[in-house]
Amino acid sequence: MKIEIQGLNKIYPNGNQALKDVNLEFGTGMFGLLGPNGAGKSSLMRIMVTLMKPTSGVVLVDGKDIQKHRKEIRGMLGYLPQDFRFFSSLRTWEFLDYSGSLAGLKNKKERFAEVDRLLDQVGLLEVRDRQANKLSGGMKRRLGIAQALIGNPRIIIVDEPTTGLDPDERIRFRNILSELSQHDVTIILSTHIVGDISSTCQGMALLNKGELVFTGSPESLVKQAEGHVFKLNLSPRDYETVKERYDVISTIPVESGWEVQIVADNIPEFESTEIIPNIEDAYVYYMEHKMHADLIE
Repeated sequence: MKIEIQGLNKIYPNGNQALKDVNLEFGTGMFGLLGPNGAGKSSLMRIMVTLMKPTSGVVLVDGKDIQKHRKEIRGMLGYLPQDFRFFSSLRTWEFLDYSGSLAGLKNKKERFAEVDRLLDQVGLLEVRDRQANKLSGGMKRRLGIAQALIGNPRIIIVDEPTTGLDPDERIRFRNILSELSQHDVTIILSTHIVGDISSTCQGMALLNKGELVFTGSPESLVKQAEGHVFKLNLSPRDYETVKERYDVISTIPVESGWEVQIVADNIPEFESTEIIPNIEDAYVYYMEHKMHADLIE
């Protein structure tokens, strides 16, 4: 499986350009798409699942233009939109059974077994007979995840999948995707939650204001932040100064004042300890410092 995005642009009727000459290429495994709200991620996802046409550019799946082969491509897709909705009159298992029918599972016995397997996988088996509109917000999100997975799609696209999930549910979902990514499946995970992009992603990209500003492995993004993340122990007065001068990632109250973690281009003037960055640190450093420096140059 090979997906190529070539020169993709999307301009809405109001003049807003959601995507600006986006070029990407990736294969099987999990690929993370990261960026702040309004970066253009959902527009890109909607184009990739053939719900919206680009202004210009193409998306190719194994060399086939998705706009010219929509029916074939849709048969390969599992999609969880950011604004997932369902038929409120259906019970939980009935909705997933309906989704299975749409995904091509014609054998009723096999489809019922797959419905229960997925409900168990996302932790909804015990509420299979509950009306879907009576589920909690997190449960509804899990039902959306299940409908994206039914039918064994070869391409799984999930847009802000962990919105509304508690930490345990988020970990459960990431583990499900991680297991699926070991097979011949392409998973595209779009999110503004940096922690959702983990080492399970073979590749990732950063979108900002419709532009692709980084592409590579999570490890390569983290590497760019090495030597730029520091821990400081500050008095209340110094803490106020640091907040004005640096990007503060975390703040923990301690007996003497505050333990603060920051990102900075250079060693701060306050006594500090350099620490090993994680992907959240790297994201803040790249978006707030490196991109700004590149624009100045």
